[in-house]
Amino acid sequence: MIRPTVARVDLGALRSNYRAIVDYLAADGAARTPGVIAVVKANAYGHGAAQVALALEAAGADLLACADIEEGAALRAAGVRADILVFGALSVSDLDGLFDCRLTPTISTPGAAQAVQAAAEKYRQRVRYHLKIDTGMNRLGFRFDNLRRTLPALFASRNLDLEAVYTHFATADDPESPLFNQQRVRFDKARSEISDLSRGAGGDRREHDRSAVLASSPVSSVPYVHAANSAAILRDSRVWYDRVRPGILLYGVVPPPLASTLSLTPIMTLGSRIVAVKGVRAGEGVGYGARFNPERPATIAIVPAGYADGLDLRLAGRGAVLIRGRRAPIVGAVNMDMLMADVTGLDVGPGDEVVIIGSQGDDRIDVREMAAQIGTIPYEILCRIGSRIERIYT
Repeated sequence: MIRPTVARVDLGALRSNYRAIVDYLAADGAARTPGVIAVVKANAYGHGAAQVALALEAAGADLLACADIEEGAALRAAGVRADILVFGALSVSDLDGLFDCRLTPTISTPGAAQAVQAAAEKYRQRVRYHLKIDTGMNRLGFRFDNLRRTLPALFASRNLDLEAVYTHFATADDPESPLFNQQRVRFDKARSEISDLSRGAGGDRREHDRSAVLASSPVSSVPYVHAANSAAILRDSRVWYDRVRPGILLYGVVPPPLASTLSLTPIMTLGSRIVAVKGVRAGEGVGYGARFNPERPATIAIVPAGYADGLDLRLAGRGAVLIRGRRAPIVGAVNMDMLMADVTGLDVGPGDEVVIIGSQGDDRIDVREMAAQIGTIPYEILCRIGSRIERIYT
């Protein structure tokens, strides 16, 4: 049985978005088109990691990225065969999954370096890793201005092979922030330092391993470099380097407040059906707290979707749903399992389709609009869509 509230995910649109991003990168005219790291962390931003990852792999993605080892293991269990990069911290993780599931770790702290080296030695394996540099996010990563002190021990690790170096931009979606360019300059300087340090620590074997370098990278001892998330992809081609990391762009959403000429389609719609219609007299309250008190008689539609499904309480009095091609304001309070919409003047009844995110008639409600209404970001809207909502894939 399927609950009335369902999310529909268009995997064809996902593949089209992936191809649009690849074409956009190629159209820049650079000597070498950057590769793509397709980001599917957080259950593919709420869309369903297994199905999304397999669709991206079929579209040509050869490297996916997730948040932690558990997410990577779930992708392998779903049949994903592409390489998988783990973004998150590993110093307190169960590292067996790196080896059992053939995952590529990020090393972003000295503790993680020690833990992964010990695990690799136990398994008698070599581990390819990505090195994360903190250039201003002040979250994970080796500080850009302390590398000569922190990296030599990592580069001396017997079982660890440096595959890539990356950083993450804190303000790529803020055109007014000077930090974005500061981070770019810091990262370029850090790459030069890393080249010197890794050559000094690696000896002849590492020098030979790193001799085949991507032409776009001026750092001769680093196999490849990546830095650009979705916003940075749109903002500055100088930070595309050897690969880019689209996340929300894959799902058809341009990170606000940026705009783009990319031809993208939002791949998820969220809909439900009216389960009851209620007449309310003037002055009567509606819902918890009786926060909606119509001045005239009103008609209220009850929709079985609430905050347990990920819909924000702040949508009441700000957001709307689409019914019969018209906007019906969300009124009262968003409940755990349902919301109320003002359908006064509309000829509606139980069973009528309700669009919460998506198109109906000539109108559309997208996640950028919904996020703006409640003062948050589209990422949160998508990731909060609840697990009890069935995803239907087309």
